[in-house]
Amino acid sequence: MAEAVQITFLGGLGDIGRNCAAIECGGEVLLLDCGVLFPDEDMPGAEFVLPDLEYLRDRADRIVGCICTHGHEDHIGALPWALEWLSFPVYGSPFTLGLIRNRLEERGLSDRTTLIPIGDHDRVRIGAFNCEFIPVTHSVPSGLISAIGTPQGLILHSSDFKLDLNPVDGRRTDLARIGAIARDEGVRLLLCDSTNSEIPGSSRSETEVGEVLRGVFSAHPDRRLVVAAFSSHIHRVQQVADAAVGSGRKVATLGLSMKRNFALARELGLLRLPDHAVIDVADVENYPPGQVCVVSTGSQGETRSALALAATGDSRWIDIGADDTVVLSSSPIPGNEARVSRMINNLVRREAIVVHSGQLEVHTSGHGKQDELRTLHTVADPEYFVPVHGETRHLAAHGDLAKKMGMPSDRVVLARDGEQVELSDRGVANRGQVTSGDYYYVNGRLVESDRGLFSERAILGGQGVVNVVVVLSRDKGRLLARPHFESKGWVGADSAQDLELAGADEVADAVEEHLASGETEGLARVVRRAAGQFVNHNTGRRPMIVPVIIEI
Repeated sequence: MAEAVQITFLGGLGDIGRNCAAIECGGEVLLLDCGVLFPDEDMPGAEFVLPDLEYLRDRADRIVGCICTHGHEDHIGALPWALEWLSFPVYGSPFTLGLIRNRLEERGLSDRTTLIPIGDHDRVRIGAFNCEFIPVTHSVPSGLISAIGTPQGLILHSSDFKLDLNPVDGRRTDLARIGAIARDEGVRLLLCDSTNSEIPGSSRSETEVGEVLRGVFSAHPDRRLVVAAFSSHIHRVQQVADAAVGSGRKVATLGLSMKRNFALARELGLLRLPDHAVIDVADVENYPPGQVCVVSTGSQGETRSALALAATGDSRWIDIGADDTVVLSSSPIPGNEARVSRMINNLVRREAIVVHSGQLEVHTSGHGKQDELRTLHTVADPEYFVPVHGETRHLAAHGDLAKKMGMPSDRVVLARDGEQVELSDRGVANRGQVTSGDYYYVNGRLVESDRGLFSERAILGGQGVVNVVVVLSRDKGRLLARPHFESKGWVGADSAQDLELAGADEVADAVEEHLASGETEGLARVVRRAAGQFVNHNTGRRPMIVPVIIEI
């Protein structure tokens, strides 16, 4: 009997983000990606959400490496936190490793790992795992499908992918190699991207977006073009640069990540434009509007992003006005719609023309839709299948698609974060929850798992806080002064004084009644209840009540 292989999903199954899986066999652990999830409105104050790294800390001396399939934050962004606690080599394409290197240098963690470059069709032994890396098309350069040899057969991980027959860089997903592997070795288990599993048809080619962008440039010959895109989407940036140079414009970058990734891609030969066409953003005001194109970050309206600051007139580098056409070359990520809409309104107030994906097809997805998923399933012909990378509904839809293609239902295994799938001589089975499945939130310099923190922040942000200070005589057990109300964010200044005085009287009556009964315990509860009832009755609001008891 061959040794069993376990795959533990530490993130990415139930959310679009924090992708991370641990493949275990023979006492060794191989990681597939280590990404972050960007917090939604239910997580106020959190910067990022991490995979369940506690599971890895318990296996720190067994980790033989991490394969980073491509350079998006939801696949590489958690590495700085993982490498604060652990040390292991990281494998990826030169572009992916360049993005990782920047993040590690910022955090002073470069000495915690060895970055090992891998290229298309490279075969590398990582611990006990024989791996082959296959080119795949996505919305970032140099993505890789991983074919991982184990004692239980080959595991094929699709990475994020689409089947673009006319990619900007000519680098297509190598279906021929996947077909050869399926024919010669066989794919025991397929782990496949589920993001667009609910959507019929196929994704538009990236080069089609280039045609639309050239049309936008032609339609605005005398206006400055500001094009916002993801800084890692070098194929999109290439097409913006081509359209700009083709119309006689200079190109400048706005936003630190765009500047860095632009330079890295040029250094690696992934982004091609002549030196004379590149200018510093500090110099754009020296050129007529029709001779400049600015490529910017901030297409999602992120707070403090380069374009969001420019939209409110707070940019250090450019002043958006009536001579500008702003192109949002992306679609709003679910949850970002309100921020993007607010940014568009701010841009229009500054008299700019705004072009977005709701008007023109200035964006296309980097993830394959149903026809592309069917093609990959057909070519790979896996014995077993686990949908990955997606919300719960995406995973379920992908499982249904595989069954409709003829895969037996007992060979389609659905899993969620924290669960472990085991590959053995008997087949593939979900062994259930083996980790907590908890979210780990980056709060400044801290990493915390207490979700109750966000309930408190929501109350503070939406309802405010009322501190009630009560001063008692320790010996005589009586009030020494009228309780003091101090509030922030509860009511406006014109109402606060009268309400705070009246509230202090209500609390004083409740405290004196409690003390008169001979009770000395539970005073904080009495203060909180009396203040809370007063506040709710008089204002209809429910701020956080913080009793402060001082005994003298």
